[in-house]
Amino acid sequence: MPSDTSAFDLTGRLALVTGSTRGIGRRLAEGLSAAGATVIVHGRDAASASAVADEIGTTTGNPAHAAAFNVTDEAAVDTGIAAIEAGPGTVDVLVNNAGMQIRHPFTEFPTADWNTLIATNLTSAFLVSKRVAAGMIARGGGRIVNIGSVQSQLARPNITPYAATKGGIVMLTKGLCAELAPHGITANAIAPGYFATELTQALVDDAEFSAWVAGRTPAARWGDVADLVGPLVFLASDASSFVNGQILYVDGGMTAVV
Repeated sequence: MPSDTSAFDLTGRLALVTGSTRGIGRRLAEGLSAAGATVIVHGRDAASASAVADEIGTTTGNPAHAAAFNVTDEAAVDTGIAAIEAGPGTVDVLVNNAGMQIRHPFTEFPTADWNTLIATNLTSAFLVSKRVAAGMIARGGGRIVNIGSVQSQLARPNITPYAATKGGIVMLTKGLCAELAPHGITANAIAPGYFATELTQALVDDAEFSAWVAGRTPAARWGDVADLVGPLVFLASDASSFVNGQILYVDGGMTAVV
């Protein structure tokens, strides 16, 4: 393996980032593109995915494509990945980023919302990984990076089902490592702490909550989505070829302290 920064070069790699039309997913797609990858922007809305792909391609100078399919539906996943394989090609790097949050007190948590969280945050990663891994096995290698959360280790009121899904991501990642490593595939996860995005803006604007984040995090601040790009490029590149089944907490030290 190269010992210089060329190990981080993603030129020639095809990267699919699920849920990448906004928020953290979009920034991750931009980061992979800037590192040389050909990125596939994914969302449920084809027009939005195409618009973001065009913007990323214009910004980085690297080609970007769009894909729109429901990651919680197995038939839709199969059709969507087949279309990618018939077009841009076999996915080299898969980033399972699609996810959502729903908050309720546990004893009042609707079962329908539990099922939605399980489908969106965990089943989607299972379905897309299963379909993409088949192509990676046939080619003899690949990178899978799941997006987890500090909530896989730390619990808070009103988000118990969300934490359960992120705990599931941890063991899905380890299981993928056990099964896919013999085929030259790595599976790792990035577990963000509290990040400021358009989806968390209400919490960022809440002075009391922001003070709690600053006090609970040794870095004393919210994460910036740019903080996630370096770890992702590392895990998507040859630089991490012997890193497998690991959970990388990008949280300003939150999970390191009590």
